[in-house]
Amino acid sequence: MLKTNLELFDKIANIFNKHGFKLYMVGGTSRDFLLGMQVLDFDFTTDATPAEMYNFLPNANYRFKEFGTVSLKIDGEHVEITTLREEGEYVDYRHPAYIKFVKDPRLDYVRRDFTINALYIDEKYTVLDFCSGLNDLKTKTLRVIGDPYLRFEEDPLRIIRAFRFIAKFNLNIDPLTDNAIKDLAPLIKKLNPDKIKAEMRKVGEKEQNTFKKLMNIYKI
Repeated sequence: MLKTNLELFDKIANIFNKHGFKLYMVGGTSRDFLLGMQVLDFDFTTDATPAEMYNFLPNANYRFKEFGTVSLKIDGEHVEITTLREEGEYVDYRHPAYIKFVKDPRLDYVRRDFTINALYIDEKYTVLDFCSGLNDLKTKTLRVIGDPYLRFEEDPLRIIRAFRFIAKFNLNIDPLTDNAIKDLAPLIKKLNPDKIKAEMRKVGEKEQNTFKKLMNIYKI
């Protein structure tokens, strides 16, 4: 991670700590940081609710506060901060029936897609790993958190995301995850085509060939 990225996280974490809350890097931010890559997207999570954040970040964007997501610009960078949460069952292949704000990352990680995206890094740069994500990152393994059949049935777009990560990071796919994708690939047809296109636009130019091969192998 670039020095300026570190300073940005430190600055925001310090604001939260002053008001009695925790801030963590998570998702692609923590993953790319641990891989020694430049971080381009800032994805943070916190034990503060949007209502609590409003007390010390009144100028942030609270448009999606019901989902726990708050956006702000700081030092010219766009940052998303999401409250730790639990989710109910998915009702439309995309959205959970309900969300519940929580304080413990151990309750939050189970809703995330892949182990390598569920690594939490706090203000002291301590890594919290509840699902062997560090080992999967080291062994270049893509593994779903929990039951892969359930996770892909919840949101089939995760299949496209799996291909994107495999192509980008040259990952090996966990056998259980592989079997679930083979069986559930037809669910992709139930998704909004615009959602699929938006995810595919995130595939880098150098990753296109591998991504297309995966789409063909799994007959999508």
